[in-house]
Amino acid sequence: MRALAIGGFLTALVLFAVVEWMARREGSRIPTLGEMCAYVMRYEVGPVPVGRIGLFGFWWWLGWHFLAR
Repeated sequence: MRALAIGGFLTALVLFAVVEWMARREGSRIPTLGEMCAYVMRYEVGPVPVGRIGLFGFWWWLGWHFLAR
């Protein structure tokens, strides 16, 4: 089961790298990871910065699962 989880995360990492590479090609209409993060960070519902809270939660989850031991 552990190997399956590691394989899934490695597959996701490779897919992120491929999409980022495709986004940086000349004339590509695919947004880069930085452009997507900037778009998410601008999303607000009224006075609540929902995008920033979501992005913070994602980074918290990532750190909790990979850095905390």
